[in-house]
Amino acid sequence: MIVVTGGAGFIGSNLLRALAARGDEPVVLCDRLDTDARWKYLSDLDIEAYIEPEDLEREIARHNSVNIVHLGAISSTAEQNAGRLLRENFEFSKHVTRLANSCGGRLIYASSAATYGDGSQGFDDRDDIEYLNCLAPLNAYGWSKHLFDCWVARNAMSLVGLEQRVGLKFFNVYGPNEHHKGSMRSMVTQSLDFLDQGSPIRLFKSDQPNVADGEQARDFVSVRDCVSVICWFLDHPSQIGLFNVGTGEACTFKQLAEMAIQAVGCGEIEYFQRPEQFDGKYQDITRASIDRLRRSGYAGAFTNIKDGVEDLVQYRRNGRL
Repeated sequence: MIVVTGGAGFIGSNLLRALAARGDEPVVLCDRLDTDARWKYLSDLDIEAYIEPEDLEREIARHNSVNIVHLGAISSTAEQNAGRLLRENFEFSKHVTRLANSCGGRLIYASSAATYGDGSQGFDDRDDIEYLNCLAPLNAYGWSKHLFDCWVARNAMSLVGLEQRVGLKFFNVYGPNEHHKGSMRSMVTQSLDFLDQGSPIRLFKSDQPNVADGEQARDFVSVRDCVSVICWFLDHPSQIGLFNVGTGEACTFKQLAEMAIQAVGCGEIEYFQRPEQFDGKYQDITRASIDRLRRSGYAGAFTNIKDGVEDLVQYRRNGRL
């Protein structure tokens, strides 16, 4: 059985679709929907059960071994409530890990490129505690994810019950099923939303003398590629460690905006002053090192950002979000 925490979210709902298509194992959706409209992402899928996070321990106790893909988290880089982030992203992740460890299960969990901070220590997915201790995330979200990476590294020797332990440092993921994220939608989706509304694509001005407006850059990775990586690790239980999930290439926001305008057929770019809430908390560039992922044996191709933008435009024209 596979349990997907955060299964109604952005990456989670895309993963559930892929797992349903595979049909190899029953899938349990662990999330908290309440009046949330994310159920629409899953309305045509068959799942084994729906449980809420507080019922996870009871569900796992019913099975001899469980594979957990832990994606559930507060994913907002602008979240100011550090206590809430620690409860949901750090303490609950520790709880999930201990449950998987207690039943001899497998754990694949989502980390983040936000753990790398300003990138001055590189974007190497090393999982030794000496390197991890050198990283300085720029916001509370990145810090909460970083704390869990460090906790796993420190406690690796005691997690002997885990058949597999994999952390995935996702870079800037884009694709279908992210509209519930509001202002935290990927810049790919936000750019297309601006154009759909007949508005200019709005980009932050730069506050760095050596970085021009729009030249801030991200490693944009398709959610479908992220799902492919997760499925590959599910199929290769001997793999253990922390791995970057990105394309290995950086694209500037200006280049991205120009690609979106070309794909849609019209539009323009507008620059505005970045809000003060991001002062000292903003990454000017991210670029994944994916050497470790390749050495693990993963040979899947990553979608070129231009192709990814064009695919998403077509997806939206077909009436999907």
